[in-house]
Amino acid sequence: MSFTPHTPEEIREMLATIGVGSIGDLFRPIPKELRARSFDLPPGMSEFEMMARLQEMAARNGRVVPFVGGGYYDHVIPAAVDHLAGRSEFYTAYTPYQPECSQGSLQALFEYQTAICRLTGLEASNASLYDGGTALAEAAMMALRVTGRGRILLDGAVNPFHRAIVRTYLANLPVEIVELPPVNGMLDRQSLAGKLDDRCAAVMVQNPTFFGCVADYSDLAAQVHKSGALLVSAVYAVSLGLLKPPGDMGVDIAVGDGQSLGNHLSFGGPAFGFITAKKQYIRNMPGRIVGETVDREGRRGFVLTLQAREQHIKRHKATSNICSNQSLCALRGLIFLASLGKRGLVELARLNRDKAEYAKRALAAVRGVTIPPGGPTFNEFTIRLPKRADDVVASLLQRGIAAGVPLGSYYPGEENSVVVTVTEKRTKGEIALLARELEGALWN
Repeated sequence: MSFTPHTPEEIREMLATIGVGSIGDLFRPIPKELRARSFDLPPGMSEFEMMARLQEMAARNGRVVPFVGGGYYDHVIPAAVDHLAGRSEFYTAYTPYQPECSQGSLQALFEYQTAICRLTGLEASNASLYDGGTALAEAAMMALRVTGRGRILLDGAVNPFHRAIVRTYLANLPVEIVELPPVNGMLDRQSLAGKLDDRCAAVMVQNPTFFGCVADYSDLAAQVHKSGALLVSAVYAVSLGLLKPPGDMGVDIAVGDGQSLGNHLSFGGPAFGFITAKKQYIRNMPGRIVGETVDREGRRGFVLTLQAREQHIKRHKATSNICSNQSLCALRGLIFLASLGKRGLVELARLNRDKAEYAKRALAAVRGVTIPPGGPTFNEFTIRLPKRADDVVASLLQRGIAAGVPLGSYYPGEENSVVVTVTEKRTKGEIALLARELEGALWN
């Protein structure tokens, strides 16, 4: 099947309809440096021909081997996730306001909440949020409401992008945010002790940290609770296949980004954010919660409950005005976890840890590369180079390797440091390639 191109008369008619005199006038608002070099497009083609052409063009870019993390991760996604999440009853569903028409969607979200609670070891979950950064900000808002205090202690080892979102959320509120510079990629416990007082609403940490370090915050939870504050922890969902869950550490609110649970990278989104908390704080949770009940005939059913969204109740009583809960992405997270099961999640996490340790040893053997002191790691770790990390990473990208996240832009003094991420998808050959090309970029 082919398509006949428009005639000059048809083009003039279309331009006149939108009030434009010429093709040049149409594109004049676009700065010259941003315009396409040519609008001489090929003749129309069928969908099949168009897809083949685009795939041919994409192949020219070559394949880049990714060792980049920092919040978004290149994980294997079982085929069942795409297949089931693409079913029309999920893919086209919107908001299940009418429970009698939406039992399937409501049950899926209820099961999602159950899975996230089991994953984090906490008692209550909402029906998801936008992403990990906004989830952290919503946790800060929860802590402020629960405690009635006005100070947040934010660990500098928390993802810098998420810290920026917290600052933006709280910018116009009478809230003091105190950021604690990290020490060896982890929370500075000594500095925290001097700032933890009766003004503090929450201490916010991350596990593993942005540097890749793993910590047990059980002792910190006791210290924070003694001051009357809440402990909030951002977590990497896949790591919980091996690491101690935040609920078992005494964390009050746990949040994270669900991209690693069955959602494609897709140039940074969409994905979903999750938030779980102790049951006593459930009425301060943002968004909406799906509950289980029975109808008048005793049959099991599901409904939206505790809808504290601004659209549902009086504005001054709302906990959040979040409008979209990314439920399709959250459904993908549920399908992903159900596909793996408990044993599969443990095996996935162990693969990530083991391959990262293998890569750590391989890179430590490269001349000039050192591993800074810090705690144990999961699938991310920091290396220090004898040159600026951003220059080395840029050089490796030209060789088809995305080597990691340079830290200098976010942490002064860390200009020679880079965080390397190794997921289950990276092979021994790719790790060897990274080590070999890194040595070449450093010394050739």
